[in-house]
Amino acid sequence: MDLATLLGLIGAVGVMIGAVVLGGDPVIFIDVPSIVIVFVGTAFVVLFRTTLSQFIGSFKVVLGAFLHKATPPLTLIEEAVTLANVARREGLLALEGKEISHPFLQTGITLCIDGHAPDVVQKVLSKDINLAIQRQEAGYSVFKATGEVAPAMGMIGTLIGLVQMLANMDDPKAIGPAMAVALLTTLYGAVLANAVAIPIAEKLKLRANEEKLAKTLILESISGIQEGLNPRVLEQLLMTYLPEHQRTSGDKG
Repeated sequence: MDLATLLGLIGAVGVMIGAVVLGGDPVIFIDVPSIVIVFVGTAFVVLFRTTLSQFIGSFKVVLGAFLHKATPPLTLIEEAVTLANVARREGLLALEGKEISHPFLQTGITLCIDGHAPDVVQKVLSKDINLAIQRQEAGYSVFKATGEVAPAMGMIGTLIGLVQMLANMDDPKAIGPAMAVALLTTLYGAVLANAVAIPIAEKLKLRANEEKLAKTLILESISGIQEGLNPRVLEQLLMTYLPEHQRTSGDKG
């Protein structure tokens, strides 16, 4: 798990737990019917909006997005230029057995060594990129939907609680506790949406962009290596994918 995710998750949960504990009895914040309405209800509504495979697959995607640490683009460029130097001097077969850090780059180099035509290599790698983006988008859509549905389910639970409270107005002393319980569903919905679902969705979007950039760089690298492109020209070409400040630091390095 990357540091930003870990700190953000611990910080958000810690602040909320601290506020609950310091504010009085934490038990008053626990209500089983409210939990069922928000969490179970949200899960079923999101399932209604997506397919079963997307819903189940989203949890696998999110684990990969949280635990996976992306390879810096500059590192990929340096490695690609090194491989291009070897291939230009000694031929593509000289790349066999070379230690390659990124699995996608390893796949591309293996296809080149096996003697596949450039258009075949490009087709295989492009298909891999497109499928990876589809998986990331499916996970993103599930958690984005959760962020949209959870507050609404919280409001529905609150309205249910208010109706039940207003139907039993005979005991004025029970109105306050009943109102507190009714508001808990709104609280649960807000927490689920803003502290869990939406941050996960944005993290998935960030990871998808990182993966797309890395694999696009690799795709361009494989193409250049197969063409026998001058390594310095290949490096300049790959640097165009980076922001100006990263490009400059890479040239200095």
